[in-house]
Amino acid sequence: MDFTLTEEQREFQQLLRSFVNREIIPVAREWEQTGRYPTEIVRGMADMGLFGVTVPESYGGLDLDPVSFALVFEEISRGWMGIAGILGSHSLACRMIAMHGTEEQKQTYLPGLATGERRTGIGLTEPDAGTDLQGIRTTARRDGDHYVVNGTKMWITNARYADPLPVLVKTDPTAVPAHRGMSILLVDADLPGFTVTRDIPKLGYKGTESCEVLLDDVRVPADRLLGGVEGTGLKQALSALEWGRVNIAARSVGIAQRAHEEALGYAGQRKAFGTHIADFQAVQIKLATIATQVQAARLMAYWSADAVRRGRADAQTGMAKIFCSEVALEAAIEAMKIHGGYGYSTEFEVERLYRDAILMSIGEGTNDILRTVVAKALVRGEVTI
Repeated sequence: MDFTLTEEQREFQQLLRSFVNREIIPVAREWEQTGRYPTEIVRGMADMGLFGVTVPESYGGLDLDPVSFALVFEEISRGWMGIAGILGSHSLACRMIAMHGTEEQKQTYLPGLATGERRTGIGLTEPDAGTDLQGIRTTARRDGDHYVVNGTKMWITNARYADPLPVLVKTDPTAVPAHRGMSILLVDADLPGFTVTRDIPKLGYKGTESCEVLLDDVRVPADRLLGGVEGTGLKQALSALEWGRVNIAARSVGIAQRAHEEALGYAGQRKAFGTHIADFQAVQIKLATIATQVQAARLMAYWSADAVRRGRADAQTGMAKIFCSEVALEAAIEAMKIHGGYGYSTEFEVERLYRDAILMSIGEGTNDILRTVVAKALVRGEVTI
């Protein structure tokens, strides 16, 4: 049994790590605290082709395998998790278009999305509908060769840069079950009636925007219906969210890895009672626990990514997302404890890791919901442990 990366994956990992060490880590704390948008980092990611990680090579993308995809989000989150968010929603939307779009839609959007000339995100969540996507209220009424869209979307990453924004709507609000009346429209952000109404204040996950978007009688050309067929929108969204759970698991590993590095480095420098605190058994136990959990989480993330490569993997990605996100939070908390009072200071990295880690148990489906997804797959015999 081989648990090692391929040579190509190791080289790619080193390329990513060098970029993060050079371009992200030196500025992350300052830019996060001042609210500065990471324009230069985004440009660097575009130069590396990272906006095309889920775009087929035939449209100019990298078309990464799922494990290499995980490496992108692990390494970038080790530097600054918020930056990974800029790529995350974009990559999932690209995958949706690549998997389900018409050839015209692929030709129109994917080449520009692959280079970062275009950016995108996913318009799923609403004020009254998060994990329960069938509860959305945004509607799209057919009017000739257009759809007229009305509704509000929340927590939209890249909202100001989306070109286009895939938006989950109800083309038939009376359909039973509800998912049969749900579709995705590719909505250009410059259309009249599309308004970013506000940025949502957040505890962490800074560097990228999280916005509320109002769609008020937005007229969307009918040829922007993803795939050209109504009623398949929820299926299209869920196919992307499977990769999204790999994304979140890998981000969690990146946070946990950085917590390990910060805790180990601080313990080797900080002295108390005349000796480095790394010599104290209580601190050693914390360091060993963090390191063990980080490595276990990493293997879980890669395992789930490889499962995606082989086919549908709801249970595996759910398990990985649950485990890795909880490891990220525990690692961040333990790293703060090792730092003592300094761990609570914004002058050190670990308090940001703590704030970012909390989101990982919520994004791409809450951990409690995903536990039911995993359990149902076990009961149905879809996965065996």
